[in-house]
Amino acid sequence: MKTLLISLMLTAAPVLPAMAQDWAMDGYDAVGFLESGRPLPGRGDISTLWKGKVWHFASEENRSRFESDPRRFAPAFGGLCPVALSEGRRVAGDPKHFVVIGNKLYLVGSSRAFRKLQAAPADIIAKAQETWQR
Repeated sequence: MKTLLISLMLTAAPVLPAMAQDWAMDGYDAVGFLESGRPLPGRGDISTLWKGKVWHFASEENRSRFESDPRRFAPAFGGLCPVALSEGRRVAGDPKHFVVIGNKLYLVGSSRAFRKLQAAPADIIAKAQETWQR
């Protein structure tokens, strides 16, 4: 019995990292950023699939709100860092470094990028938009 259990665990182990790669925003609740102003970890049992990613939520209510209008809650630029985009680079943003500007969520890549975005948000977002549209 132990051998069978160990074999099953070893067989399933490579699947777990692959599944985590399909998690949107590292498993944080997208609605939570806009509603509470802070990153809320999503629960594994409350999720939905959108644009090929699994989105996790802290509550059923947040999942319902997201499902009714996912573009409202999803991060701008597909989760890429607007500072990096403004510099012509495509770098994933980090949900631990975020800014909400005009009811839109922006994930930035680092605390340095966070400070840079806060210093000149309109300019950086405009430049990022140009890169994003190319």
